[in-house]
Amino acid sequence: MGTLFPPAEYERRLEQVRRELARRDLGLALISSPDNIFYLTGLDHWGYFAPHMLMVPAAGEMVLVARAMEKVTIANHVHNARFAGHSDSETAADVVVQELSDLLLPDRVGIEKSSWGLSFGFGEQLTAAFPQIRWTDISGLVDEIRLIKSGAEQDYMRAAAQVTDAATAAGIEAIHAGVSESEIAAACLAMMTREGTYPGFGPFIRSTARLGEEHTTWSQNRLQDGDAVFFELSGCVARYHAPLGRLVHVGSAPAGTHEMAAISSDAFDAVVGALSDGVLARDVYAAWQGVVDAAGLNHYRRHHCGYLVGIGVPPSWTGGNYVLGLRHDSDRVIRTGMSFHILSWLMGTGRGDYFISNTVLLTEAGPEVFTRSPTGVSIR
Repeated sequence: MGTLFPPAEYERRLEQVRRELARRDLGLALISSPDNIFYLTGLDHWGYFAPHMLMVPAAGEMVLVARAMEKVTIANHVHNARFAGHSDSETAADVVVQELSDLLLPDRVGIEKSSWGLSFGFGEQLTAAFPQIRWTDISGLVDEIRLIKSGAEQDYMRAAAQVTDAATAAGIEAIHAGVSESEIAAACLAMMTREGTYPGFGPFIRSTARLGEEHTTWSQNRLQDGDAVFFELSGCVARYHAPLGRLVHVGSAPAGTHEMAAISSDAFDAVVGALSDGVLARDVYAAWQGVVDAAGLNHYRRHHCGYLVGIGVPPSWTGGNYVLGLRHDSDRVIRTGMSFHILSWLMGTGRGDYFISNTVLLTEAGPEVFTRSPTGVSIR
């Protein structure tokens, strides 16, 4: 099996990481985030439920530690790191300790303290075995490098967006009074499976009684006339995602829906128009809020109007265990090559409900909206 990217792409990524290690005067990095391990090696499997550790020295061979039974998968997927497997009678930490014991260890070692791939016990075992090392938190180091997408990554996201749109169309086609949320989800998942691979999240399919449940997915509830159906889903190609969100009504839409749809659309367009190299995330959010305020909804606030997206390993498509949002208080600088899940969400306004979201890439020529499913009020 070939790798997802040419060797030069992985070499470039590793060199960026090593430059940052040198800047921080670190001789070794221990990477445990599955999203970051995938980024640096191409390992794409469901085996991340068990701890993995990628040892990245300032120079020389990387070492990937995981369960020994993953040997064949790793041999097929990973061509730039030596594999060190552990039996199920020992732990990944045991092998990492042994590998470190065989090295001339630097005084300072970087470790991702905030990675969901690193348990408290794993970390304790490492620090207890090497009390002489100064352990330095490098959480976010690789994540920041990942934010700027290469041309090949952008192409994977465009392909993922096509899967997203196809799955959305299949799900909307399945909507009618009497159908269950699970049947709608099945239509989405069938298309996502045929055209791509398993996503990090969802799909999130919720009807009226459960609209406020932020991160639950389908149930066996059956739709009735007058229900709204919440869609938020993403196709996935080579672990790259391009989410979107839509709200679909069964039979009829309540009063205020068309007005909220128009405001949502205008606010979405304002966010896209505000995306440019060098602007701050808070100014992008302000563009969204400005449209909402001008529509007489200045009481309405959101925690963000979108977030950075790309690589995603279950259980999320956000690229790790935190969300880099376009918030009102964020001073993050927007750069060309960043990709976003932009959300224009007006739910619980008191004047009606609606939302749309799409994946957007900031290119040299300006913002490119990847997901193309129809917007506006949809009634089935």
